[in-house]
Amino acid sequence: QVQLVESGGGLAHLGGSLRLSCVASGIGSIFHIYDVAWYRQGPGKERELVAILVRGGQRNYVDSVKGRFTISRDNTKNTVYLQMNSLKSDDTAVYYCNCKSASLGADYWGQGTQVTVSS
Repeated sequence: QVQLVESGGGLAHLGGSLRLSCVASGIGSIFHIYDVAWYRQGPGKERELVAILVRGGQRNYVDSVKGRFTISRDNTKNTVYLQMNSLKSDDTAVYYCNCKSASLGADYWGQGTQVTVSS
């Protein structure tokens, strides 16, 4: 059974940094074939895609985080990261990790981790 567990959320000050991690267990040695992504859902908002790192290595970001957030992965640890710098109040949200493989018909989600940015 595949399970994604996020960590690293919490309270940060405006302009501060946080690093989120997401460990995929039960996914075996094929983690590298998955596209990985971070989504977020802020208060009263719909869930949005924040960053995605596809199997081939291409990264894409929502405009609001470009230049501030970086998505990366360590396939040896079955882990996805989201480095968040220069945090803004609008970054306050629950952040969710996602691993997806169209070829396998697989789509997994973590339980979410809260990020709160305050002044």
